[in-house]
Amino acid sequence: MKAVEIDFKTSTQAINLKKKKKHQNHVRNDAPSPVSASHAIGSHLVCALGLALSFWATHSFFSTNLISDPVHTLLLTWVFETPIVVLVYSRFRKNPKECSYWRAVGRGLLGIPLGALINIFGAIALGAPVGIQYLLGTINWSLLMSLLTFVPAACVFGSSWTDWQRVFAHTKPIGAIDYMICLPAHGAIIGAWLGAWPMPLDWERPWQEWPVCVSYGAMAGYLVAMVASLGFTLVRVARLPLKQD
Repeated sequence: MKAVEIDFKTSTQAINLKKKKKHQNHVRNDAPSPVSASHAIGSHLVCALGLALSFWATHSFFSTNLISDPVHTLLLTWVFETPIVVLVYSRFRKNPKECSYWRAVGRGLLGIPLGALINIFGAIALGAPVGIQYLLGTINWSLLMSLLTFVPAACVFGSSWTDWQRVFAHTKPIGAIDYMICLPAHGAIIGAWLGAWPMPLDWERPWQEWPVCVSYGAMAGYLVAMVASLGFTLVRVARLPLKQD
């Protein structure tokens, strides 16, 4: 009997060990591409420069700005920024062995209109003006907001609800790429909310119009949170040195 019990315990331990190794391999294969300090700095810098260059291009080549022509300025900004954000964040896709780079790019492009719809409903629920005269401005603002908030997560996480819930619902980033997605997205949302405060005031300034002030607020919040995200990312990378293949 003792021999049978020993054999049973041994086989049980062996099975548990195999399950543990299988789970560890699954987690390792399911993880996003590792993020080094240089990759984090470069990614944030490229995205920030993309915003700056888009505003410079609209002013230099089309003689418009966010105050004089918000619709066309926002249109050119999100069109210019789209390939930058999608191509940059697709490099950090989750489960890179099963998800190709171009599949992640496709997820990011698909996420643009989906994120825009979410931002439109959220803005209207919080009091954004509704009307034909505001329609184009709202659409282009929501597309830009989608790039700042929704698209990076779509490129990296795809349809992984667990990751979306952890980063956005619970705000519990656990890795460098989580910080790169979570903080700038929240910064853009909070910045847009703060930027809407001057709208009802009777100062009669052109920058108080929808969606001028909320666009400035969103981009300012995005850039500030990007700096904070970079700090958290560098600390994370320093604490957990990456093993280069």
